[in-house]
Amino acid sequence: MRSKLIACALLISVSSTALADPKDYKFQAVSATVKKGKAVVAVRLTSRGKPVSGAEIVKSEINLAPDGMTDMTSMVTPVPSTRPAVYAFKTNLMMAGRWSLILSAKVPNEWETTDRTVVFLAR
Repeated sequence: MRSKLIACALLISVSSTALADPKDYKFQAVSATVKKGKAVVAVRLTSRGKPVSGAEIVKSEINLAPDGMTDMTSMVTPVPSTRPAVYAFKTNLMMAGRWSLILSAKVPNEWETTDRTVVFLAR
């Protein structure tokens, strides 16, 4: 009987520790404005306001969609970041305007991929 109670208590504690909802994750631009041309764009990943480290970026794209130019794209290359929960990308922002950085990330201990878009201004 005691082992059944322990097993039941473990099951309740495990099921009450729910994983975060993918909607709880947010990428935010470290700087809302970056310099036009060759640039490093950095974003911070958070969940419910707390920093999230260790995510694997599985897809990254950048385009000028917020200014109506979805065909204007640039290469995006992940680069190491020295700050926890900050993910950085090297790119060439050929013209001034509002750029969209589209990211898909696999967050540790989560089933679903987190897909988010961060908009920032190139001047």
